[in-house]
Amino acid sequence: MSKNEKGFTLIESLIVLSIFLIISSVTAFSLKPQYNMVDNDAFIVQLKADLLYAQQFAISHQRDVIVNIMAEKHMYVISESNSFLRIVERRYSEKINVVPGSISLYFKFLKTGNVDRFGSLSIQTNEKKYRMTVLIGRGRFYVVEE
Repeated sequence: MSKNEKGFTLIESLIVLSIFLIISSVTAFSLKPQYNMVDNDAFIVQLKADLLYAQQFAISHQRDVIVNIMAEKHMYVISESNSFLRIVERRYSEKINVVPGSISLYFKFLKTGNVDRFGSLSIQTNEKKYRMTVLIGRGRFYVVEE
């Protein structure tokens, strides 16, 4: 080696490494709240899609379809009324709580696509609260943030 060769000293390398670790740790900690928000939104979107599927299944197969939300187990099951055939079975995060309101956590889509009950129920997460309302008549429903 000649005297003119230059490299990084140990202190310079440690400074660069510490700056890199600080930047990467800040990035990692900032992603956690984003994950919770996406998880909550994914649950709402999936629930709406499953309820629409249940309604369409009831109409197309001319059978009553039961929606049973089991809040204590953090899951919901959609099944045919007269059989044990489960159409949909989903588990959701334990950070999400579904609370009955003016409608219980058990209702049916009739053969016509109508519902046997109507009313609202609450969906609570750590950050937000939602209200799902099932309308009288054609079995329409919507979810709004409170």
